[in-house]
Amino acid sequence: MASFGDTDERDMISMIRGCIRKAPCDTDDDAAVIPVGRGDLVVCTDSVTFERHKPEGMTFEQFGWMSAAVNMSDLAAMGATPIGIVSALALPKEMDTSDVCTIMTGMDECAEFCGCHILGGDTKPGNGTVAVTALGVMEGRRPMTRKGASPGDVIAVTGDLGAAAAGFLALANGFDIPDAISALCAPIPRIEEGKILSSTGMVTSCIDLSDGLATAVNTICSMNGCGAIIEWDLLPRSPHVDDVCGRLGIGDREITIGWGGEYELLFTFDRKDAEALYDTGVEFSMIGLVTERDVVLHRDGKYEEIANGSY
Repeated sequence: MASFGDTDERDMISMIRGCIRKAPCDTDDDAAVIPVGRGDLVVCTDSVTFERHKPEGMTFEQFGWMSAAVNMSDLAAMGATPIGIVSALALPKEMDTSDVCTIMTGMDECAEFCGCHILGGDTKPGNGTVAVTALGVMEGRRPMTRKGASPGDVIAVTGDLGAAAAGFLALANGFDIPDAISALCAPIPRIEEGKILSSTGMVTSCIDLSDGLATAVNTICSMNGCGAIIEWDLLPRSPHVDDVCGRLGIGDREITIGWGGEYELLFTFDRKDAEALYDTGVEFSMIGLVTERDVVLHRDGKYEEIANGSY
């Protein structure tokens, strides 16, 4: 197989077309035309790099999935329905073209999981960066944003916390913990959960946990001029956190709330709506309350300041 640097761009694009699903619209031009007519359009973009986001042990397919997932998660936090993604690849010239196609296959698999297609993109020589832009529509739902939380609101999260951090440490230390590694390398965007939560009109603010719980809580509080109390005993910690911390002899606080790389949703709502939200079928845990000021963690009878995470 030829290297990326020795392959003409149009030939590379042709190869990529052969390894992903055909989109339901014409993608032969430099821009795709997407019939929408389904409410507000939502657009987000993010990039990942080999250096920062591809730990040793992550496959190119998983890297492609993750490059799409980080954007799909931003759509999920708004409650949007994905309608397509475009990607720009800046890759080393010596990279094998089969690995380029494998990245795109992983990206396409994530797009398929989320109900959309790859609509186009670009390839250039570079240091190993994949930038993805995702498009979504609200279909009449009101977008969930980071603004709107107020003192007294409940803070909740979907899923478990800390599995991605545990997966990173498992890879770094050669631990055989497949579920944790999968949580890191192939995160699941909470598209359906976001759409359901948005449709209730009860969510006062929402953000995903791509940068970790600590950063997410601080972001919400900063945007709304408020504080928060997070109850340690209410956090739905992944069982892999204790496993990895036990093996390495390290504390569990940072892994649970300080790391990113996971794509659950953190959202707030009026406590009177708790039962109605549970009735939607979305699984979530109530972990704290929005307060007037200060962002703190309540653990073992003590209150500790929560700063932004280190991820």
